Amino acid sequence: MLLRLIVAGLVATGMSAVTAAEPARPAATAYADILPAPVSARAERGAFTIDRGTTITAAPAARGVAEYLAGVLRPATGKPLPITRPGRGGDAIALVIAGRDTGDESYRLRVSGRGVTITAGRAAGLFAGVQTLRQLRSGRTIAAGQVSDAPRFAYRGAMLDVARHFFTVGQVERYIDQLSQYKINTLHLHLADDQGWRIAINSWPRLATYGGSTAVDGDPGGYYTQAQYRAIVAYAASRYITVIPEIDMPGHTNAALASYAELNCDGVAPPLYTGTEVGFSSLCVHKELTYKFLDDVIGELAALTPGPYLHIGGDEAHSTSPADYVTFMNRVQGIVAAHGKKVQAWHNVVAATPLPTTVAQYWDTTPDNPQVAAAAANGTGVVLSPANLAYLDMKYNPSTPLGQDWAALIEVSDAYGWDPGNYLVGAPPSAIRGVEAPLWTETLRTSADIEYMAFPRLPAIAELGWSPAATHDWSKFRLRLAAQAPSWRAQGINFYPSPQIPWR
Repeated sequence: MLLRLIVAGLVATGMSAVTAAEPARPAATAYADILPAPVSARAERGAFTIDRGTTITAAPAARGVAEYLAGVLRPATGKPLPITRPGRGGDAIALVIAGRDTGDESYRLRVSGRGVTITAGRAAGLFAGVQTLRQLRSGRTIAAGQVSDAPRFAYRGAMLDVARHFFTVGQVERYIDQLSQYKINTLHLHLADDQGWRIAINSWPRLATYGGSTAVDGDPGGYYTQAQYRAIVAYAASRYITVIPEIDMPGHTNAALASYAELNCDGVAPPLYTGTEVGFSSLCVHKELTYKFLDDVIGELAALTPGPYLHIGGDEAHSTSPADYVTFMNRVQGIVAAHGKKVQAWHNVVAATPLPTTVAQYWDTTPDNPQVAAAAANGTGVVLSPANLAYLDMKYNPSTPLGQDWAALIEVSDAYGWDPGNYLVGAPPSAIRGVEAPLWTETLRTSADIEYMAFPRLPAIAELGWSPAATHDWSKFRLRLAAQAPSWRAQGINFYPSPQIPWR
């Protein structure tokens, strides 16, 4: 098994081209094994077989989902699967938009011997239903049954740190495809930190060309042109995933400070940094140029980002005094709002005055944080990413070759064994927007590394965000997770074979 994982990792390292296609015959998932667990699912007698005459029918509003599904099924089944308008008759996989009173991602799936129908009020719901359909397919056969489903939380995210180590557009798209299979709908991209600046800003070009030139341990750097960033955003949108870009501030800013001396309080640029310590850097809070700089950066990033949120970091600002931190975060929130966006920030933002639309991302290792709970009670939304439960870069056990252990050792049972709806003491359930699984990359360099740390814990966090609380049951989840292994192997996903899971 170890040799197999190493070989898979070497293969995945060089992957840049991304495809949604699957091999012809992954093992099917039974209705009882769907992951994330749906609201309800029932197997029935019979099956539908995709043959040469099968079509995918879709109205214009569902055309994008139909093209995605065809891209998955054509190479897997060897059948042409033309996309047609509804009402053509014959065997079909029908994508139907109806019932607009349903939620954006709710769907119903029905499979019989005559065909497949996925019905949803929005295209996003159809896409969620397609992910369930993919799990139920074995070769050209799809077992008969019915699924009715809707997400528990509207926000179900994953974060990828491309600042500590840079990952190409193709590598990010590969991760997006993997996220979408488990109904993740938000990709938080950590674009700037002490070790690297990863997005081209036309008005401050040295941020990328100089600040993005290196990475942790002096590894090669890199950055996205604005066209490449737009391509990532568009690719994510085609998978119904919204990108939230993060420029961390006022700390975690050495790459910016090294790029422009005038951003430093003393006018002297520090050297580029390739270590892993935190908390030593800070923008100059009392320089007006700082806010001109941030207005330019936020303005360009807002213009590139169709989603409603920009993430402004705000964590581990140890070199910024508490009073300066409040001054800074309040002013930057206003800059974000002036560019038509809402603020997301690490939960430390509650030490300032969160705007009514600001969302705090909770990363503490204890469920008891009165300051955050008070902010939540006053209307601040909260996304939960407790570092000792949801950080995918934490080691599984002491011998895990990648990752860190400052927050905890996190096995699959730990990642799954908490309830977001009842986690943060004193926070009203209405304040909880959802969950996010961050993946920091100080020790990660390849797609194989990403996958080893994300799988199988990412599906665990995804289920906490999607599935009804009543379905959360470790003894059943570990069996459903085990059923995913054949598909992961077929896709070349380099997963950690946790001894807690009876892998198939």
